[in-house]
Amino acid sequence: MFLRYNLLTILWAIIILVLVLLPSQNLPKIDEDSLIGFDKLIHISIFLVLVFLMIVGFIKQSIYPVLRYDAVKYALIISIGYSLVLEGGQFFSEGRTVDIYDIIANTVGCTSGFALFYVIYKL
Repeated sequence: MFLRYNLLTILWAIIILVLVLLPSQNLPKIDEDSLIGFDKLIHISIFLVLVFLMIVGFIKQSIYPVLRYDAVKYALIISIGYSLVLEGGQFFSEGRTVDIYDIIANTVGCTSGFALFYVIYKL
C-alpha cells in the first residue's frame, strides 16, 4: 500500500536526482546568476510537485499512521533534507556548484507544494 500511493513521489524524486546531478555541460545554458530567474523557477516548480505528491501519498497510505497524520510535517522535512543532500551532491558533479539561492528556491518550492495542497484539499 505504501509503494502504491508513493510511487509517483519516488519516481519524481529519481528524476530530480538525475537532473540535479547531471554535469553542467549536459544542461542548456540559462542565466543562473539572478536571484529570480528561470533556473530558480525550475527549482521551485520541481520541489513544489515533489511535496504535493508526497503529502498526497502519505495521507492515502495506511501502513504508517504517523506519516498519515503528520503528512505535511514529514513531507517538508524529507523534501527539504533531500534538497540539501542533492545540492551538496553537486559539489561532486563536474561543472556544478553548491548555490545558496538554489537551496532557498528549493525550500520555497517545498512550502509552495504545501500551499497548493492546502488550496486544493482545503484542510
